[in-house]
Amino acid sequence: MPSTVVAVIPARGGSKGVPAKNLAAVGGVPLVARAIREARAARLVTDVVVSTDDAGIAAAARAAGAVVVRRPGDIAGDTATSEAAVLHAMDAYEEEQGTTVDAVLLVQCTSPFLVREDIDGVAAAVVEGGADSALTVAPFHGFVWRDAEAAVADTAGATDGGHGVNHDKSFRPRRQDRPQDLLETGAAYAMDAAGFRISGHRFFGRTELVRTDPARVLEIDDPHDLARARALAPLLDAPRPGSLPTSDDIDAVVLDFDGTQTDDRVLIDADGREIVAVHRGDGLGIAALRKAELKLLILSTEQNPVVAARARKLQVPVLHGIDRKDLALKQWCEETGTDPERVLYVGNDVNDLPCFDLVGWPVAVASAHDVVRGAARAVTATPGGSGAIREIAAWLLGPSL
Repeated sequence: MPSTVVAVIPARGGSKGVPAKNLAAVGGVPLVARAIREARAARLVTDVVVSTDDAGIAAAARAAGAVVVRRPGDIAGDTATSEAAVLHAMDAYEEEQGTTVDAVLLVQCTSPFLVREDIDGVAAAVVEGGADSALTVAPFHGFVWRDAEAAVADTAGATDGGHGVNHDKSFRPRRQDRPQDLLETGAAYAMDAAGFRISGHRFFGRTELVRTDPARVLEIDDPHDLARARALAPLLDAPRPGSLPTSDDIDAVVLDFDGTQTDDRVLIDADGREIVAVHRGDGLGIAALRKAELKLLILSTEQNPVVAARARKLQVPVLHGIDRKDLALKQWCEETGTDPERVLYVGNDVNDLPCFDLVGWPVAVASAHDVVRGAARAVTATPGGSGAIREIAAWLLGPSL
């Protein structure tokens, strides 16, 4: 029977260094939603729990697909430990779900560039590798110094104001001649649940070190850290190999309309008729998907006749004026014999989130709502109405499209 592995994300509301830090956006996505997205995508994680005392964080967490546990005030202050929050969340989860947690993860949303591979790395060390605890670390080559607590005279009689922590200041070996130091990243930890309850601490028994990319190591503690993260996001958030679907993963593509095939703007003439703008490149992409014999559907709550007119132009089936898109999508999958796990659904707003929960590949356009991007498995580099659908077609059919 598979292990129950629960990732707990502590995200309290009170932050002095950066007010409302856990809701601050990096790469257009709130920090808490970024962490939820990566934890949900990890292979070994059964469920993601956000422990918070803040209503805004709770709402964002639920929208991104996490279970929310309200943290009591006595473990939500500045001196409260992460261990206390994780233990409380684990107890609450077990009581609510009626299950026993085998391994628990501590995932810090203040590490914005944590990726699902790191989360799976610490989880696998415990669940599959037999470790009692595990943490992410990164190679570190710096010389660490510490201020002396009191002036100390050295052998020459001079006052020494500091001393080397990981080196002897009188002997400076080359990097390749020094033992490899490893820096705790503060991003992800895993613990055997039973051992964690006994020890009350995240490090006990055999602790496995899981190496990660040092370029992604950044903890947000102050506004300067947040500014650095936002500057780095366009580089570090670029799609990684294997993070985008191919035609081998997909049998069907389902498209929202407004904000996905359009830029979400509507022009209204004097007679009240609505006009929207679409992108010719999207038409070419959809034609290529149709030629590749992928099942296609346009699904929209919008009743505007322009939706049906665009569908006819593209020769794509359409369901519009739909109140419950998720129910319509589920019925369409049943009628067409399509496995929802092999459906790619493209959306941009919060009414697309129920459909995201049904399919194997929820995809957001770059201009989507923050919470929608956070819940997506992949995000386009192109905004809705500017060729985002053609970009997705290129993922599936090749970059020459």
